[in-house]
Amino acid sequence: MRRVIIAGNWKMNKNISESMELANSIKRALYDILEIEIVLCPPFTSLSDVKEIVMDTNIMLGAQDVYWEKEGAFTGEVSAPMLKNIGCEYCIVGHSERRQFFHETNETVNRKARALLKEGISPIVCVGERLEDRKAGSTFAVVKDHVENSLAGITRDEIPKVVIAYEPVWAIGTGLNATRQEAQEVHKYIRGCLSAMHDEEIANLVRIQYGGSVKPENIKELISEPDVDGALVGGASLKADSFVQIARNCIG
Repeated sequence: MRRVIIAGNWKMNKNISESMELANSIKRALYDILEIEIVLCPPFTSLSDVKEIVMDTNIMLGAQDVYWEKEGAFTGEVSAPMLKNIGCEYCIVGHSERRQFFHETNETVNRKARALLKEGISPIVCVGERLEDRKAGSTFAVVKDHVENSLAGITRDEIPKVVIAYEPVWAIGTGLNATRQEAQEVHKYIRGCLSAMHDEEIANLVRIQYGGSVKPENIKELISEPDVDGALVGGASLKADSFVQIARNCIG
């Protein structure tokens, strides 16, 4: 049975004191939730402080990006060993905003994911189509390209440590979201891609999150679908009340 995973992506929001306040509020409200996995992904500047707050709790720490080299003359970048040293257990890679604004490719996403796995950090690998892709009937082709090439070279033993986040780009921050049927259709397709790359047994171990305007009102029906294993939450993770309710609605 795959364990539901709810991750909050705070993006470029919250200074250190705000991050600490939010993390504390979430910790207090969710201290008794053990049935699901909860991950907070604050900005780099707040990682250490949030780690101090969630240490020895049921909440895990995640980063929002990483560079694939261990060290060197790469001004402004942060490596997987640095994230491990802080205490990160997860890291988002290939988010649609990174692909759109920073021109990330499947190749760079793949290098980042492999670097994380070497350090024992689970990558949350984002895949998903733009609105024009969906209108053109290219959703499956785009998603297959993202899955196969972002996960190229990741071994059969490593792949269960990967979390895939399906985020239809047209639903991110727009208030729109895929219906439960649309989400399930693509999640099932992704699992089929994983099965073709490895085998069905391994594919059934990989957790696939949905991301895109996730709210307390829609999370329950989304995760009721057989291939939807949680959510990568954006805007709703910036307020303790909404993030807490999303998490609680996963078990109620």
